Amino acid sequence: MVDIVSIGANTLVLGSLYALIAMGFTLIFGVAGQANLAHGGTITIGAFTAWYVAGLGGGVWLGLAAATITGALFHIVLYRVFVRHIENPVNVLILTLLAWFVIEYGFLAAIGSEPRSVPSLLGGTTSIAGVSFLYNNLLIFGLSWVFIGALFGFVNYTKTGQAIIATSMNERGAALVGIKTDDITLLTWALAGFLAGSAGVLYGSFRAASWDMGMTPLVLAFAIVILGGIGSIRGSVIAAYIIGFLEVFTISAVSPRLSGMTALLVIIIVLLVKPTGLYGRELPG
Repeated sequence: MVDIVSIGANTLVLGSLYALIAMGFTLIFGVAGQANLAHGGTITIGAFTAWYVAGLGGGVWLGLAAATITGALFHIVLYRVFVRHIENPVNVLILTLLAWFVIEYGFLAAIGSEPRSVPSLLGGTTSIAGVSFLYNNLLIFGLSWVFIGALFGFVNYTKTGQAIIATSMNERGAALVGIKTDDITLLTWALAGFLAGSAGVLYGSFRAASWDMGMTPLVLAFAIVILGGIGSIRGSVIAAYIIGFLEVFTISAVSPRLSGMTALLVIIIVLLVKPTGLYGRELPG
């Protein structure tokens, strides 16, 4: 029998996590027109940063703070040292794919293939409609929305955020009105790293941290960005919940072996029926 309450609860938690992951990915794509495949590696870096910090006695909350900083710094270095010198988006795709492989296999060589548990941010359980929920999962949902809301407010209600929107719409036009587009692009990479680092901790706390943990979220982020519309933060949030529901429903009501299949089907259907997605627009020139 299908447990509607459990499916709804897991959809809320997974949807918020996927939205957090996809927002960083679509932010870079929308502003710079660059697909950052190292995004999955940044999620892994975030999770293991928190795991190391907690293991050294710093606690998981300090680990969360360290993960966000580490994720942002990794993206800053990646952009300043490599990506900014590459004009062809395809070469950026290849470079970030290589960076992702280096990260994943670096962790595999350093710590092995055994998954590691990132400590819970909050212990205990509660019961809703007869179904038991971990406080940690409820907190993951809340924290995800804190980050999502903070980014949404920053982009829409600050001068720097308006510069990000202007750059995403027309980079040359933004430069003509005095916006330092290279600085804005660097900022979007840093913000995406911040979000991916935090998502890694929350995802690792929800499931577990492993050397290849970034693969599934990255594939889902692709599906979410395509469904929501490239460059659309609002579309990414809505699409994240649709993908989250489809995955949870498939695992719960059909078969766990089909996990990830729905995301691939969504990509195919959207590309055939509505290539711009729910809130898509033309890519920046």
